[in-house]
Amino acid sequence: MFTLRWTDEAASEYTRLKDKAEAAIERQPGKGRRKASRSEGLFKQVHKCVSLLAENPRHPGLQTHEFRSLEHPFNPNEKVFEAYAQNRTPGAYRVFWCYGPATSEITIIAITPHP
Repeated sequence: MFTLRWTDEAASEYTRLKDKAEAAIERQPGKGRRKASRSEGLFKQVHKCVSLLAENPRHPGLQTHEFRSLEHPFNPNEKVFEAYAQNRTPGAYRVFWCYGPATSEITIIAITPHP
């Protein structure tokens, strides 16, 4: 297991997605089976991606690979990675992360939709 650290940008985006999902839940009438809203589904997917990163960054469902357009925040010689929160979706969300700064730590750099 890895300990997660967050940049301010990533933490604020995660919180924004969570708040939007909670607001959508509150707007739903009644209690019973219902289809989840788009914002609920998005947050659930991003949360699952972050949880899997903490457990195993090489989990096959994450499709983790090196991302060269971002610089490592702690050591420019190290790699930054991209993990898929969504796939085959227009504007699919991605989680950008790196190892460090300490052993057994992962830093979430950004959570963004794919351009």
